[in-house]
Amino acid sequence: MTGLQCVKGMHDILPTDMPGWHFVEQSFKELMSQYAYREIRTPVLEPLELFVRGIGDATDIVEKEMYTFADKGGVDLALRPEGTASIVRAYIQHGLDRQNSINKLFYIGPMFRRERPARGRFRQFYQAGAELIGAGEPAADAEMIEMAVRFVQRLGISDTAVLINTLGDADTRKSYRDALRSYFRHQADRLCQDCIRRLENNPLRILDCKVTACIEACKEAPLLHEHVSPTAMDHFSALQQKLSLLNVDFKVQPRLVRGLDYYTRTIFEIQGGVDTLGAQSTIVGGGRYDGLIAQLGGKPTPTIGFAFGIERLLLLLKEDRFPPETRKIFVTGAGDDDYCHMVTIASMLRDAGFTVETPYASGSLRSHMKRAARSGARFTAIVGEEEWQTGCVVLRDMQTGEQEAVAIEQLAGKMMEKQ
Repeated sequence: MTGLQCVKGMHDILPTDMPGWHFVEQSFKELMSQYAYREIRTPVLEPLELFVRGIGDATDIVEKEMYTFADKGGVDLALRPEGTASIVRAYIQHGLDRQNSINKLFYIGPMFRRERPARGRFRQFYQAGAELIGAGEPAADAEMIEMAVRFVQRLGISDTAVLINTLGDADTRKSYRDALRSYFRHQADRLCQDCIRRLENNPLRILDCKVTACIEACKEAPLLHEHVSPTAMDHFSALQQKLSLLNVDFKVQPRLVRGLDYYTRTIFEIQGGVDTLGAQSTIVGGGRYDGLIAQLGGKPTPTIGFAFGIERLLLLLKEDRFPPETRKIFVTGAGDDDYCHMVTIASMLRDAGFTVETPYASGSLRSHMKRAARSGARFTAIVGEEEWQTGCVVLRDMQTGEQEAVAIEQLAGKMMEKQ
């Protein structure tokens, strides 16, 4: 009988993987703090209606990828496939607008989509993102994009490109959808089955298809900018000016779209790692969604945000970017009767902020030293009755084999010097 394994498309994050995860999460949290963002956590289970109304019932996520079920009370629920709709729901439910006119929020947590597993793509994946609620000015868009760029740079990811576009307002999208439908109806024989379905419901998604034939069919499609209102175009022009002032290199990509229906005006992506991630090389994506809060029952409120998948970023990081874990020390006694001395030293080192391991079973010093070598500790402190009486320990460097006597009261300081 085959042993139990993870659900297909989901994965365990093992202790050896955690340095990279800690590095990404801590880097993101530090950046958010520098821009005065506050963390928010929402449930992984939400009402199904939240995502149908928020994301759009014609999107791939809602139509094909969500995990949904009715609970024992007959309520239709969904595992959250993305973070923004949940943040907006919490913002409305708790009246955060009454506390602050502008809310800067960030989140980190698991999301769920039943899509085909691929490199860096899982059915349970971890996403982090930022939402700026209450600011509609181009300066807000520019800061959001700059913040995303700074985060990628902080991780040490190079060879990236910042792509921006504007979707205009609601009237723009309606006009543009009509133009795309008219164009793609004459290209239907070149489209994949998914894009044929998108043609009537959500033709903008055809522009984001990665099927080669659809990419070719899109090359002569109408440009969105031909339908953007003067007001929306003024906003987009001001954004470009501010990005230049912030020294953010960017490229206007007229065919750039985002896969969720709630986006309006500014959208952007940071792309990189084509050799590692393949054609779907977007590592950060976001944009403005000024109509979503009103659509979900709140007051009309301008909002912009971005998100990224942690697993995809980790594929692009070099391990030497991860700072070492707290210095680990193995403390052992010289004999079976040295337990009291050993745990006293261990407690002292833990109080000083070190990671400490000790043997549990009695045994010879030789067996304990083998355990110390397997633990991965760089140093081992050995204390026996003789050392205890003289107020010192023997400190052994497990890499070089060198050892020295160190006074107990100086041990923590000595270890600090060796970090």
